[in-house]
Amino acid sequence: MDNKAGTKAVKLSARHLNLWYGEKQALKEISMEIRKNTVTALIGPSGCGKSTFLRCFNRMNEQFGNVRMAGSVLLDGEDIYKRKADVTALRKRVGMVFQSPNPFPMSIYDNVAYGPRLHGMKSRQQLQQTVEKALRGAAIFEEVKDTLKKPALGLSGGQQQRLCIARALAAEPEVLLMDEPTSALDPVSTLKIEDLIRKLRENYTIVIVTHNMQQAARIADTAAFFLSGELVEYDSADTVFCRPRDKRTQQYIMGL
Repeated sequence: MDNKAGTKAVKLSARHLNLWYGEKQALKEISMEIRKNTVTALIGPSGCGKSTFLRCFNRMNEQFGNVRMAGSVLLDGEDIYKRKADVTALRKRVGMVFQSPNPFPMSIYDNVAYGPRLHGMKSRQQLQQTVEKALRGAAIFEEVKDTLKKPALGLSGGQQQRLCIARALAAEPEVLLMDEPTSALDPVSTLKIEDLIRKLRENYTIVIVTHNMQQAARIADTAAFFLSGELVEYDSADTVFCRPRDKRTQQYIMGL
């Protein structure tokens, strides 16, 4: 890979990954490596497999039932699908932010404290420190510090999405998966999330699904183009968007 991301340690990898929903094959022989402290954008038309691939990294596809997989998915070189793998521990290490903001119907504070409490944190002081750190990490603490006990559903859409990012950060993950995190937001909120992603890259490995080519070009170190369940091209974002090697990639980026 012709960018500085190629010098970083590998955090996630897929090897000859195939996945079927029933009889339909959604992923076909996907092999790629995602390096630590980078932003990787997964792009491609609807139904191409990019969100399915994203969910492979925290085993969320299993929730749909009738899913069959072949190949391997590794986190720090360890197969996350091995028989004795702890899925709860995996999802603590690999956080998820969804397409639409989905705060729980509880206070702002309790939304962020939910994960740490679930994992056994009971100290009030420790919880307060964890919540504040996560809210600061998601660049929303100054906006909500005086209203932490108020319902999270009273926040704006952009604030709700940053709260959901804070909720993910509170579990102290190593990886953040983002499935079109700005598709339901206005342009101003979108830019705030993009700025946040750039900052979060310093401490987390981020994989994002997006249909917004300009967004992918702005925030990503590497980009992967999916088409009909296949990985067509994976390289530095600059190469994929400015000098794609595959004609199909060029046609998609140009809207042809």
